[in-house]
Amino acid sequence: MSDTPLSNTPPVEQTVAVACDPLGDSFAARNLADELGLAWLGTVQPKYVKDYPVLLYMDEQGLALQLTGKGAPGPVRAEFVTGKMGYRREHGGGTGQLIARAVGLQKTRAELHVVDATAGLGQDAFVLAGLGCRLTVFERNPVIHALLADGLARAVLNTECAPVAHRITLLPGNSVDWLRQAGPDAADVIYLDPMFPHRDKSALVKKEMQVFRQVVGDDDNSAQLLEAALACARYRVVVKRPRKAPSVSGPKPATQVEGKSSRYDIYPIKALPA
Repeated sequence: MSDTPLSNTPPVEQTVAVACDPLGDSFAARNLADELGLAWLGTVQPKYVKDYPVLLYMDEQGLALQLTGKGAPGPVRAEFVTGKMGYRREHGGGTGQLIARAVGLQKTRAELHVVDATAGLGQDAFVLAGLGCRLTVFERNPVIHALLADGLARAVLNTECAPVAHRITLLPGNSVDWLRQAGPDAADVIYLDPMFPHRDKSALVKKEMQVFRQVVGDDDNSAQLLEAALACARYRVVVKRPRKAPSVSGPKPATQVEGKSSRYDIYPIKALPA
């Protein structure tokens, strides 16, 4: 996710409202609506809502983003206990993931402090935390930030996930500001995953992107993020990009780790500790 509001994205209060399922925590949902300055619709069925394209929706499973209208895809949430993340945790925790190679975990046994400056739903951060890294994560969009906070809170309640979730610190605010103020060696590795037009054909990615486009839009500050990250990373900066997309404006990456649909551009500063 980006850390700069976008001129072509409607204000969040015009796009998103907060609502509740009959089995959801209506008290918590109402408080969240007040906190974010969003309209509170009470207990509703998303398919009947016409005034807002997206709901921040509280149901029995926690907080989710839900497109409104008939035929809309199901909810999107930050989920670490079940689903894809649960399966990954039960089958190695992500040791074979390209992000682990890009961050350099095969080269060091040190506990790395990684700053994820564009956390989104936190999946990459959770993989790295599960592999022993200590994470500081930022998500500038208040709606996505609320989703991530809810997902991490639920993960802490799960016996297997709690040790991983406790290695993740979610901070409010603009990561660009934090990076610019942090100074040299503020983090071992800084990870950037700016929003880009996903071309993955899976239904999940399509569903996530439909919602995220409505709420966040596209990033326009990738170059500023990269510049700020390079000024305060100790060992390297890693940027996730579509496989065939150009690199972020600025210095060229020294190397890349490439997958089927995406790649990781690596900007080394000095060698990782053995």
